[in-house]
Amino acid sequence: MALLFKDFESWEKHCTATGEALYEPVLAYEIELKGRTEEFIWQNIARAYQVMQEAVKTGLSADMVSRSGMVNNGAKKVAASPVTTLSEEFKTLISRTLGAKEVNSCMGRIVAAPTAGASGILPGVLTTLQDLHHLPDRKIHEGLLVAAGIALIIEQNASLAGAVGGCQAETGSAAAMGAGAVVYCLGGTVPQVFAAVAITIQCMLGLICDPVAGLVEVPCIVRNASAAAIAFSSAQIAIAGVNPVIPVDQCVLALGEVGQSIETRYKETALGGLANTPTGRAIEKQVLIQDIEILLDEEAIED
Repeated sequence: MALLFKDFESWEKHCTATGEALYEPVLAYEIELKGRTEEFIWQNIARAYQVMQEAVKTGLSADMVSRSGMVNNGAKKVAASPVTTLSEEFKTLISRTLGAKEVNSCMGRIVAAPTAGASGILPGVLTTLQDLHHLPDRKIHEGLLVAAGIALIIEQNASLAGAVGGCQAETGSAAAMGAGAVVYCLGGTVPQVFAAVAITIQCMLGLICDPVAGLVEVPCIVRNASAAAIAFSSAQIAIAGVNPVIPVDQCVLALGEVGQSIETRYKETALGGLANTPTGRAIEKQVLIQDIEILLDEEAIED
């Protein structure tokens, strides 16, 4: 019987009792509960990571301008910036995360990890991690399985959807997945991996979802970049052995509790927050006008 991903405590107990690596119960879960072969799973993980890598490259090379105009090659601007606030590695992380998310906003191919709204975080985190530490693809693929296990538990006990739990549920979960994967890939212990998840949730708790004009562009893209930075910050803290104090399972429950209490206007409805600012409303009207014009053009062509 494969491990059912209900909480982090049972996952850790399972690995302690069996001696399995953290990714192995996730693999067994996929094989048994989803009816997939191990070969199929590894092939699809490799393909998913390839799509992530391609999204990063596309975001930093192609013309990334969205129909709304809110996305305008931000990733390339960061990569080319003459000012480096921390280090070239940090700038690389931010530009890659922005790039992968801009691909999503410009209707390109991405991996929803765990959602399209958070699709820049794992690509930015994992490609930067791999390059910095010269990790083989296999280790990154194992890290993706670990990230999947983290998402399964958050989904069971809180939510991964902005419409349910706010942006904390989307970018927060993706950052937690990324932080856990980083610690795992760098040889951290199971408690350290889960500490990274706990610390990340603590940092992201309460973040609302307020997309301007209802589009997953502003502030979603820059939040992806911030979440990627938090993922590395949490991983650094956790792998040093810092105690998050609040256990990871309790952090997830807090995520769910806060998500339930967030008002509807702050849950992907574009009714509050940045979406409800004067500029946000003006952009919303312009996008609506563009949609009407496109609809009228399509009807004219059909006639």
